[in-house]
Amino acid sequence: MAISAEDVEVLHQYAEGVMNRADHHAGQVKAIALAILGAIVWRASPGTISIKQYNGGLANILWAVIEEKKYAFAYNHETEKIEVRDRTINGSVLAEFCNQTPIVEIEHFFRNLS
Repeated sequence: MAISAEDVEVLHQYAEGVMNRADHHAGQVKAIALAILGAIVWRASPGTISIKQYNGGLANILWAVIEEKKYAFAYNHETEKIEVRDRTINGSVLAEFCNQTPIVEIEHFFRNLS
């Protein structure tokens, strides 16, 4: 089940959880996660951001609609990167990002989503 992230409080809780979990097992995406979240807030259609719930809390999977197309954002433990997937968590991988990804690539990727 997913929870809608229509206000800053929910996005704050999500970002706080992602950053806390990154401290323990995903430090290689900790910095880039902030840039990706900012890009999602910038490009997502209002009211379309939703976050997976797990055990009553917010998990690391987020969905957003950008230019009328749905995208899933999730951390891949095997590649140690954040993936952008087409529509669902099992959709085609459209991009992968980690701390070594230049910020300009995040901006370019999100600007060109259509």
